[in-house]
Amino acid sequence: MDITQAQTFLAIVECGNFIEASKRVYVTQSTVSARIKSLEEQLGKPLFIRSKGGCELTPAGQQFYRFAHSMVRIWEEAKHHVAVPEGYEDTLIIGGQYSLWNRLLVQWVPHFQALMPNVALRCSIGMPARLIREMGEGVMDIAVVYQPEQRPGMHVEELFDDQLILVTTDLSIPLHKNYIYNDLGETFRSTHAAAFPDLHNPGLTINLGAIGVNLVIRNKGAAYFPRRIVQDYLNKGVLFKIETAPEFSYPAYVVYQEEFSTPHIMESALSSLRDIANMAQTGDLPPPFWQKLISK
Repeated sequence: MDITQAQTFLAIVECGNFIEASKRVYVTQSTVSARIKSLEEQLGKPLFIRSKGGCELTPAGQQFYRFAHSMVRIWEEAKHHVAVPEGYEDTLIIGGQYSLWNRLLVQWVPHFQALMPNVALRCSIGMPARLIREMGEGVMDIAVVYQPEQRPGMHVEELFDDQLILVTTDLSIPLHKNYIYNDLGETFRSTHAAAFPDLHNPGLTINLGAIGVNLVIRNKGAAYFPRRIVQDYLNKGVLFKIETAPEFSYPAYVVYQEEFSTPHIMESALSSLRDIANMAQTGDLPPPFWQKLISK
């Protein structure tokens, strides 16, 4: 059996149909169908009951699911260990959302390296859906995201609350004239709609993570951002907090593999992440590197 058959099978289970699964594994729908047909022939049992609305697992498919998940997991772990650079004990793969790399994970990397100099790091950035999918496939060990999806074999832990505040470049400009809607996910959309029922269709909507601050400043606008992201701009007088606006809770989570081959490395990574998160909450993180360069 080809490992891609098991990966394709899992993608169909998670997506609910062959069309969406083909997008996830980056092949045509006909290729997905061919892989599953071949897999069913090898197993001698049908794995899916197909219908216009999608597909569901047969009893044989339900039995095969746990084996497919284990096979893909073992395969990814094997690649993981084979790829460990010479001179290192292990490799830790971590991913995070765009805003969570800014002034958080970039601070964590050297902190962890000082604790675990014999562990190689691979870092990536992306949206929660891709990061959690790679966690499920065993491609990634840790993901730091705002809106995690619970999946088997993963543990989800709240890391800290990235409080959202409304900031502006000019307090004298009425909000309806310079407001920029920063799309921060489904929970934010509902709480924002309740707080601002008349501010539902601004002329500019962004979903750019931390770099969206630059656009807001360039456009002399106002928008919601995590306090951690804009604190330095507030300190410098580049942005100003609108004190009358409500603040919103915006928790960040760390998602990690429950079974990791070297538990002491995972525990060190999690412990150091908690330390950096606490520093971010209390404002004790070092200033951004670019401030040091400007001051020289």
